Amino acid sequence: MPGTGEYLVIGAVAAVVTFAVTPLVIRIAKRLGWVVAPDARRVHKVVTPDVGGIAMFVGFIAAFAVARLWDVFDPLFARNSEPRGVLYAATLMFLIGFVDDIREISAPAKVFGTVVVGAVLVYFGVTMFYFRVPFVDVFILTPQWIPLITVLWLLGMTNAINLIDGLDGLAAGIVAIGAGAFFLYAQRLADPQVGMLTPPNIGPLVAILAVGMCVGFLPHNFNPARIFMGDGGALLLGLLMAVSTSVVGGRADPNADRFVGQTYFFLAPLFIPLIILGVPILDTLFAIIRRAAKRQGVASADKGHLHHRLMEMGHGQRRSVLILWAWTALLSAFVLYPALTGSGVSYIPIGGAMLVLVLYTALHPQIRRRRT
Repeated sequence: MPGTGEYLVIGAVAAVVTFAVTPLVIRIAKRLGWVVAPDARRVHKVVTPDVGGIAMFVGFIAAFAVARLWDVFDPLFARNSEPRGVLYAATLMFLIGFVDDIREISAPAKVFGTVVVGAVLVYFGVTMFYFRVPFVDVFILTPQWIPLITVLWLLGMTNAINLIDGLDGLAAGIVAIGAGAFFLYAQRLADPQVGMLTPPNIGPLVAILAVGMCVGFLPHNFNPARIFMGDGGALLLGLLMAVSTSVVGGRADPNADRFVGQTYFFLAPLFIPLIILGVPILDTLFAIIRRAAKRQGVASADKGHLHHRLMEMGHGQRRSVLILWAWTALLSAFVLYPALTGSGVSYIPIGGAMLVLVLYTALHPQIRRRRT
């Protein structure tokens, strides 16, 4: 199987191609009018292209092709239908988002499209085998349950990434950190000395592709952004995160509690990605509760997201984004430490860092001046 170095090369290809193609996409988008104007629910102040997903998709295709042509990745592609399933599903998911970016389609239509994408994943076998409920049990998924779990997982991930994409660089940075953390976790499970993940597994490749696409896109997307990823990029990233977490977490050895003798909470592979992506997932849950309380549709847009609340406190766009990036990194460190080191989690330094971040968020000098 490929080593970490080979995977990093593929991630670098995705980053370089995405970075290089984005300026061209900006020019084309401005010429064709694929832009979004400022309005009451947006925080940007100038007309900005919102089809950055095109550049990210091109980076994905280029890096995927390099992996396919590289001999070291033959075990992943030889006699394996899953890479084709990921390629077809990613293409369809991107096209759904892209059409929404330039024409705007209804929420039910997007949900239907996502269900079709989930069906493609199921058809090509890109699914979980097990579903873990921490402290309860590991459930072996039957053929009747696999399509439903696959679609629900995909809907959850794509909507989480889409909802958090509200500030310059926020979604790209969070996915880069989360996917990078999950790549390290997947590599640890695949280590022959650990032996919890049976090769070949496409999860690490999909995770590193997501990292590369985000890293290449961020220089153009960080505040002040010259382009937004749009639904095309957000839905594509959501699919890649859904695939990587399901084929790693949903296929790891069911006897996970034997690994380095740690608490089952830290070792439930499907629970770890939920914590790593805690910021967008919590934001999604709060959005559902908030809109249900107001009797609004789940797809209704508002300014009640975590990043909007940070800005209302007085943090600017850049500081709000950096705070949420920091939370993602700390949550990733919290769950990765025991898995990567084989020892108990170190609560003191991570907890201390979380406390510092809370105090910084609430007591920053600009926040205090605004309250005064």
